[in-house]
Amino acid sequence: MIREPASKCVAANSPVSLVRSLDVAARHITAADARMGALIDAVGPCTIAVRRGRYAALVRSVVGQQVSTAAARTIYARLQAAAGGRVAAATIGAVDDTVLRGAGLSRQKVSSVRDLTERVVSGDVNLQRLSALDDEAVIAELTRVRGIGRWTAEMFLMFVLLRGDVLPVDDLGIQNGFRNVYRMRDRPGAERMRKLARAWRPWRTVGCWYLWRSLDLPVIAANAPRPSVPSRQGRPSAR
Repeated sequence: MIREPASKCVAANSPVSLVRSLDVAARHITAADARMGALIDAVGPCTIAVRRGRYAALVRSVVGQQVSTAAARTIYARLQAAAGGRVAAATIGAVDDTVLRGAGLSRQKVSSVRDLTERVVSGDVNLQRLSALDDEAVIAELTRVRGIGRWTAEMFLMFVLLRGDVLPVDDLGIQNGFRNVYRMRDRPGAERMRKLARAWRPWRTVGCWYLWRSLDLPVIAANAPRPSVPSRQGRPSAR
């Protein structure tokens, strides 16, 4: 698997700095990519915000795997009620497996929640320490937990740690967003997406947020020029 070089922009890896820099990020992407600029104009300001509760965020991700958004919300609400109103390692750890199953979790998801809970309680996985790690190290740490793969870890990076330069190429919504914005016949492959998004760095998280929003806007950037592939140095070539 091709690994992206680590971004040299410290601000993009700081949650507070990212939230304060959303306008800067949008302007950067607009200047670098005409099609994305048209999308940004259509969508308006980016509204990414800090999400609290690292353990709860991971549990919510496990709950939401392979079920509809509505079903995930219902199951999570039941789980929250079973835990006394607060989804935390200590409260979930005290809940019996039969109760978790009764809330709507499959046996596989119960196993995943148990593994996460035990690792957090024992200190094997220190969720607070993740802030000090680079993106790939965070992914490596989280994917040690049963049922947590790279995509879940990338969502954690983007929406919990608010890392500014994440590009989840396995996300179907991102693939469809690229296809919509760049008027592609088929969903692009990982390398094509990396090349197109290179010019957005160090703000690819913000670019992805706009790609997700593009799915609600079927006709995007219809009059924008066709994209050219960024140069090897990561700067956009002439349009």
